[in-house]
Amino acid sequence: MKLNDPLKKIFVEIVCLLYILLFVYAAVSKLLDFENFQVQIGQSPLLSAFAGWVAWGVPVFELLIVSLLVVPKSRLLGLIASFTLMVMFTVYIVIILNFSSFVPCSCGGILEKMGWTEHLVFNLVFVLLAVTAILIFTKQNPKTDLL
Repeated sequence: MKLNDPLKKIFVEIVCLLYILLFVYAAVSKLLDFENFQVQIGQSPLLSAFAGWVAWGVPVFELLIVSLLVVPKSRLLGLIASFTLMVMFTVYIVIILNFSSFVPCSCGGILEKMGWTEHLVFNLVFVLLAVTAILIFTKQNPKTDLL
């Protein structure tokens, strides 16, 4: 089944809105409970040496991506950044689940209720959404610059 162009455009808009909601929620949750988030990052066997940088960098990067997704001219860059960040989060989860003796909890709010496996599936769905939106966007706008 092929989707027509207006439906494809709506799909891309929905994916952008989902990422905006996800990243605003995630960043605000981290910033509102910053001390706890920083402690949890510090407990991570992979990130403990960089806990300060990561604790500030992740919510700032999430909000930066939101600003890219909100502005139509930078939407493609925002989708690529969303994809990249979600792949990084997903790789982190896979490494923690398969190669770490200690599995920290470093998510807050509603996402805190999910286990690591559910979180992995959630991330993979968002990665797939981003890839699909990027492919549709670039096919519909072949001469679009990243900025």
